[in-house]
Amino acid sequence: MGNFENKVVVVTGGNSGIGLATAKGFIAGGAKVIITGRRKDAIEQAARETGAVAVQADQSNLQEIDQLVAQVKRDYGKADVLVINAGIAAFFPIIAATEQHFDEVLNINFKGAFFTLQKFIPILNEGASVVMISSNSAGMHRPNSAVYSASKVALNMLMKTAAIELSEQKIRVNAVSPGPTATEIVRKLGFDEETAKNMILPEIPLRRLGTAEDVARMVLHLSDNTSASFITGADFVIDGGMSV
Repeated sequence: MGNFENKVVVVTGGNSGIGLATAKGFIAGGAKVIITGRRKDAIEQAARETGAVAVQADQSNLQEIDQLVAQVKRDYGKADVLVINAGIAAFFPIIAATEQHFDEVLNINFKGAFFTLQKFIPILNEGASVVMISSNSAGMHRPNSAVYSASKVALNMLMKTAAIELSEQKIRVNAVSPGPTATEIVRKLGFDEETAKNMILPEIPLRRLGTAEDVARMVLHLSDNTSASFITGADFVIDGGMSV
């Protein structure tokens, strides 16, 4: 899955699901990996499991992002890969949305992602890779998803703009947009195995949920300066054909 020997990789939201699978892939490739998360016990457990370095940080808290960047700079100098994975999924009809709902989703999924990128730019090596975890929801129009989908559309526009702005430093910026994936977030939304079979799988041509490893493999590919050296400003949808 690529050679990342001695590369410094930061994965936000790295304590479970896609973030954890991605961290494991980079570590298998020889990278030094820093994972972040809001829950101290979860992030420390993930670090013990993988050999990554755990840093407790809430992506919606700009002060904690500053502290994360300062720690990476102090301990490693520069970073080679930034995976902006932390995010939340929340679905509710427009008429029922509250300001609290709106702010929570946007503060983590877009505002937090924006400032994570901004604050890391000064310590990204020339030729670094940034990968943002978006969603196929950015290109679909479904009930109860107005705020969540909007947060991912905004993230994709950030990705494309950053790809242009950072091109002079040879920093590549891309997005990966999963569909329904068998992770902790999906289970929290109430989609157990039976619900998935009855409600979700009929909409997916490949007739299965994605896995965290499916997404992680694409993230690692995009972070490889050999196999993906000419890829930037692109969004890769991994949803089994759901959005076709």
